[in-house]
Amino acid sequence: MLAEFDGFIRVYVACGHTDMRKSIDGLSAIVAQNFKLDPFDKSLFLFCGRRRDRLKGLLWEGDGFLLLYKRLEGGKFNWPKDPREVMELTPQQYRWLVEGLSIHQKKIIPKLDKKRLI
Repeated sequence: MLAEFDGFIRVYVACGHTDMRKSIDGLSAIVAQNFKLDPFDKSLFLFCGRRRDRLKGLLWEGDGFLLLYKRLEGGKFNWPKDPREVMELTPQQYRWLVEGLSIHQKKIIPKLDKKRLI
């Protein structure tokens, strides 16, 4: 998938599984009707199938939609399960997700604002 937040502001995950036969029109309808979000917003919307080894991304680029597809060859995405909700991800959670990790890490070492002098 996209390595960095390049050209989009937010990342949303459609929790639960989505029918991966859906194309741009079907996925944008899910965004608008089920989640009450604007698919024409500068946001990346991610969807995952029942087997959790594939995901689709929908991104509006200003002149058309970009449909992204990723399939893991060995492993599964650690995907949130509640099908009624959509979740906004931070840039770090997005990287964890596309690397096959959980978006809810048990322990994160926080970054320091100030450098400590030893």
